[in-house]
Amino acid sequence: MSLLKLAMDKILPRNCLICGKDPDADGRIPYPVPEDFHICFSCLSRLVPQPPDKRFFLCLSEPYEGDPYPGLGLYMPFPYKGFFESAVPRMKFHSCPELARFSGMLLGTYMAKDNVGSSLIVPVPLSDKRLKERGYNQAALIAQEASKICNIPYSPDVLIRTRDTQRQTELSADMVRSMNVEGAFKVSPSFDVTGIKVIVVDDVATTGFTLHEAALELYKAGASEVFCCAVCGNRAVLNAESF
Repeated sequence: MSLLKLAMDKILPRNCLICGKDPDADGRIPYPVPEDFHICFSCLSRLVPQPPDKRFFLCLSEPYEGDPYPGLGLYMPFPYKGFFESAVPRMKFHSCPELARFSGMLLGTYMAKDNVGSSLIVPVPLSDKRLKERGYNQAALIAQEASKICNIPYSPDVLIRTRDTQRQTELSADMVRSMNVEGAFKVSPSFDVTGIKVIVVDDVATTGFTLHEAALELYKAGASEVFCCAVCGNRAVLNAESF
């Protein structure tokens, strides 16, 4: 560590990105972390993965008759509680890209452990409006970091958001959620995904409709196989996310 960095840490003390307390877990985190990521033991202790046999799901929490790809899978290594119940709102609404990168490192670490692979990783895109508000696409940062650990090519521009949508967490009925994201994505004409196995990544999955709609567009464009990944989610409680 440089003398300049040590001096700056004294002048501008680092704080836990989740709770703001002293980041006393720095240097002892059992995962790869971004250089600017700081956390305390209390918050780190709430980072508990799902058991290995409970990380794979059907993408849709409520499958429907007539789904052209009813077997679409979802990999989700963490529940939306504990660490992520605090981290996700900060990542989305309090300008904490470090949390998105850390989440991507976690996702990539567990994908590698559980042999989740593909030929290409792409993120669920944000609308231009949301991207301007947030300053970054957290799904893109997550997918990028996961791709590095899994050694899978990453492209942020394969999927395009065709329109802004209402936040899924503001909607209660599954059918309304489905209609909200219907037709919200397309594959860029600049990319040919024919015959390619693709993983599409988002931060949180609950009903799975957003990932499902993105996957359908990749299939329509000729992808041979699509698999969905999210860092965390909660299939037990609708609208569990506090945002």
